[in-house]
Amino acid sequence: MNNYTAPQRDMKFALFDVLESEKLFAKLGIANADRETMDAVLEEAAKFAQGILAPLNSVGDEHGCVHNKDTGAVSTPPGFREAYMQFVEGGWSGLTAPEAMGGQDLPESLGAVVKEMIDAANLAWGNYPLLSHGATEALKHHGEEWQKEAFLKPIIEGRWTGTMCLTEPHCGSDLGLLKTAAKPNADGSYSVTGTKIFITGGEHDFTDNIVHLVLARLPDAPAGTKGISLFIVPKNKVSRDGSMGAKNALSCGSIEHKMGIHGSVTCVMNFDGAEGYLIGQANKGLNAMFTMMNTARLAVGLQGLGLIDRAYQNALAYSRDRLQMRSLSGAKFPEKPADPIIVHPDIRRMLLTCKALAEGGRVMALHAALQVDILERSKDEEERKEADEILSFLTPIVKGLLTEWANECTYHALQCFGGHGYVREWGMEQLARDARITTIYEGTTGIQALDLLGRKIMQQQGAGMRRFLGMIQQFCEANATKPELTEFVLPLAEVTKQWGELTMEIGKKAMSNADEIGAASYDYLYYSGYVVLAYWWARSVAAANNSSHGDDFKTMKLETARFYFARVLPRIHAHASAMRSGASTTQALSADLFDS
Repeated sequence: MNNYTAPQRDMKFALFDVLESEKLFAKLGIANADRETMDAVLEEAAKFAQGILAPLNSVGDEHGCVHNKDTGAVSTPPGFREAYMQFVEGGWSGLTAPEAMGGQDLPESLGAVVKEMIDAANLAWGNYPLLSHGATEALKHHGEEWQKEAFLKPIIEGRWTGTMCLTEPHCGSDLGLLKTAAKPNADGSYSVTGTKIFITGGEHDFTDNIVHLVLARLPDAPAGTKGISLFIVPKNKVSRDGSMGAKNALSCGSIEHKMGIHGSVTCVMNFDGAEGYLIGQANKGLNAMFTMMNTARLAVGLQGLGLIDRAYQNALAYSRDRLQMRSLSGAKFPEKPADPIIVHPDIRRMLLTCKALAEGGRVMALHAALQVDILERSKDEEERKEADEILSFLTPIVKGLLTEWANECTYHALQCFGGHGYVREWGMEQLARDARITTIYEGTTGIQALDLLGRKIMQQQGAGMRRFLGMIQQFCEANATKPELTEFVLPLAEVTKQWGELTMEIGKKAMSNADEIGAASYDYLYYSGYVVLAYWWARSVAAANNSSHGDDFKTMKLETARFYFARVLPRIHAHASAMRSGASTTQALSADLFDS
């Protein structure tokens, strides 16, 4: 009973009207990124997401994945493998990959829109191509030519899939503690030994080979993160000419039984002297790993966005149909025995929160994806540098907040259903369960917060933030005297000024106590995200006013923006107060007194 329809109108509005991507693609010389082609891609992607993937969402949740303990094989839920075959036949696996490697070379930002559709339709299924995309990026940027031919092409074609094998039982985000070892062989290959956990897509029945990218240590590697290398370790051995050989010395030891995303297999992978190849430089594995990780972090942000939108769609439909009580200001549908619950202010509060965060978050995420297009395709060095700094700044915000908002909004949507939301038949509790993992994998919200404040602001002296502040300032100056935008431009300028002042305040405190960064980072992430979204909502109103969309669309954007500025943006004041309380509020209680 839980449905999904890709919001193509708003997706196109965000990409083409607000972000003016057509102009950028023409400037970057992306030959096949004309509007007709992109519209066709989005329409076909919507058909695939709605018609093939969405009906399998509850199937994956109910059946889950099955691990054969004797053989180590994993069976995915009914219909998942067939959907993957259709995905490959449709050319989706190589949508944004280089043409020279067999891809279609379309913009990453267009791929991001397609990915949102896939994740909204079936988050668990979408994890399989997500990891392949991360492996593609690592091989594309760090692989040798023979590795690209032997491993990258089959992944782009969809014949093979990829994984990221980072976490070990004793170490999660602190990769300096990892113990997996790699010993050089006489033929130039390596023998990789160790155990990795939480490996998405580590084993499945989609393809006959899986390319694992594994972090490990060489025998003479220095301690800590400076001694980590990255290795290509396929499920079945692959020679340098690309031919596939015998089963490699690795296996899936077990699969996790999780709170959500049951159709996405999460494996414990055992490597027992498995044959692999070094990718990139020895002891420089983190460079290649972060290529995968940053790609995955943006992708997980899109997962959050997709969940917000699907939850909102179903809650909206239910709220229009469900009759319950009368409006406090008088019956709105007197011909019915009661009014639909959408007339009630609290239901509208929840629906509008979901709508504001989804539509504003969509522009934010696609703006980040456009920076990837600039970074990879621009011939202007300064333009690439600017894009890199903005992307670096936005990545923890996109990942951290779109996933946190997904948890908030799936619960809002479930609440709209009342008791019906809590039972399985309506599918809302699945969305809430599935959303929970998005704040954890590919770096928890706390890690995103530390990355933003500790690394991107303090260590890098806020390079990307300064660029973004410049964008806001330019917009506010250009629109300050336009009466239709004044109600947004003036408060936007004020909160942006406060954002800069607060950042300086935290920086000064941190000079005498480094814990101030850790204590402020979570609230700083939220504060930053709400200001960023305020900018995109102001821009959205301006774009709607200047578009060919009808009056109803413009009114919808205007009123949603007003709701955001009045009801959501003020959350920054609570976050500012929490940050200003200082590190003592989190650090004063000694560890041994927590249970007293």
